[in-house]
Amino acid sequence: MRKLAITLLIALMPSTLLASGSGLELKPANVDLSDKASMQRGAGYFINYCQGCHSLQFMRLNRVASDLGIPEDVAKAEMMLGDAKIGEPMLNTIPEDQAKSWFGVAPPDLSLTARLRGDDWIYNYLISFYKDPSAPSGWNNTIFENAAMPHVLANLQGVQELDHETHELKLVSKGSKADEYDQIAHDITAFLSYVGEPVKAKRQFYGIFVMIFLLVFFVLAYALKKEYWRDVH
Repeated sequence: MRKLAITLLIALMPSTLLASGSGLELKPANVDLSDKASMQRGAGYFINYCQGCHSLQFMRLNRVASDLGIPEDVAKAEMMLGDAKIGEPMLNTIPEDQAKSWFGVAPPDLSLTARLRGDDWIYNYLISFYKDPSAPSGWNNTIFENAAMPHVLANLQGVQELDHETHELKLVSKGSKADEYDQIAHDITAFLSYVGEPVKAKRQFYGIFVMIFLLVFFVLAYALKKEYWRDVH
């Protein structure tokens, strides 16, 4: 029983805690799943900068549009890639064999990345790219060392360099939206957090009422128990 309890605790432990336990110091992403504007912007950035290589095979664009309050005609006009249909899974556009030849490995599907890695990990990954001439792509990342992925958002953030003595990143060349990049990374993280569990916001909302019900039920059950057992003593 004790081993089972420990196993369950580890399984339920947030991935951010697991990451911090391995020595990573992650800045909090502070994702707010009630902020639909943030997730809408994140969806736009993901589709324009990420979906060419990374798919969301468990998500459909019409579900995204419905959940995030995006008019369907806008989603069709501005968010569909190639000849995809709005009711189809959000797949990437690069052939797998071509991706392997470019990056050495096929880019992974990101549908469940937020549940696997945690919001904080995604956010820190997006802000932690730095120029590394020794890497095959010319880029590296302090959160995921030797990642095959290049910094596809470099034109927005700019170029960072790593101080190998202090292990700190320094922005040496600003991108077109360098001053806004922290919010951009936050928005993409929020969108991927939503994709990982689309009903999470509703679950958390109704969970409050469930806890209130259980608390009231406990008080009533305890009072009933005392009433039944009053004459026994």
